[in-house]
Amino acid sequence: MAEDHPIRPDARAYLDALEANPRPPMNDETIAMMRQVPPDLISEALEAFELPVGDLGEIRDVTMPGPGGDIAMRLFDPRDSREPGPVVVFFHGGGFVTGSIETHASLAAAIARGLDLPVVSVDYRLAPEHRWPAAPDDAEAAARWIAGNGAAFDREFTGLILCGDSAGGTLTVVTAAALRDRPASLPLVLQIAIYPRTDASRESQSYAQFVDAYGMTRADMDYFERSYAADRQSPRHSAVLGDLAGLPPTLVVTAGLDVLRDEGRAYAAKAIEAGVKVTYLECPGTIHGCLTFRKALPSAQADLDEALALARTMLAHG
Repeated sequence: MAEDHPIRPDARAYLDALEANPRPPMNDETIAMMRQVPPDLISEALEAFELPVGDLGEIRDVTMPGPGGDIAMRLFDPRDSREPGPVVVFFHGGGFVTGSIETHASLAAAIARGLDLPVVSVDYRLAPEHRWPAAPDDAEAAARWIAGNGAAFDREFTGLILCGDSAGGTLTVVTAAALRDRPASLPLVLQIAIYPRTDASRESQSYAQFVDAYGMTRADMDYFERSYAADRQSPRHSAVLGDLAGLPPTLVVTAGLDVLRDEGRAYAAKAIEAGVKVTYLECPGTIHGCLTFRKALPSAQADLDEALALARTMLAHG
């Protein structure tokens, strides 16, 4: 197959395998079936394309009271104990419809090891059962609760780092704005938005170029949007439409062949114009979701390593 855009060999091989063995279309029936899969079977299924969680000093499950019921969280820490320091609040991807602590455990663990920091992964409410703004409500509540409850993790936190991929990247930038406007009990020291959706109000050039060609179908994207039912003009979904001044140092990571690439570019550019310290990393020749396919896409590990190295530098320089 000839490519309109340069693509990495491992990404091409992954897409060829996906084409040969297509997943079921995203619809209410598929989602209902996915909700019934036990966590151990989810972990087993992930072994085909994602790296194992690996060894850590501590993994701990914690529950907090949320706006719509209890919110499950999981601590991933490469150390079994540590001195006071910042905590990473992680929001998983999945179009606001799929994904969980389980599906993103490997990525959360890798971020914890790469930054040598505790990561708390948040299991926010999902559509279609819970439509917008349930997810951003949970994300904000979780960040505030974690800031004030380090003792629940037997740790003393001194600052918050927000991080997420895809839908979780959207929750990252939305929650950062909320904590700017009404600060939590701890300062927000960094946000890491990995291929986020930042402007659902229009179709970008990369959306038109790459939809139905690089693992993200228009049908699936439309289903996610209908299920989540967000106000596409609201900054609580399309963050680039809001005021970005006063945000913390920001790392934006995009994939070169991603429908959401240009939205990440636009967010980074507007944040720079607003006076925010921004680092932008675009991973060429790869696809949306690459950081959670690191077994199937070995080149994505180098992308993650580069992103985390940039994050460490940003934390060191404030």
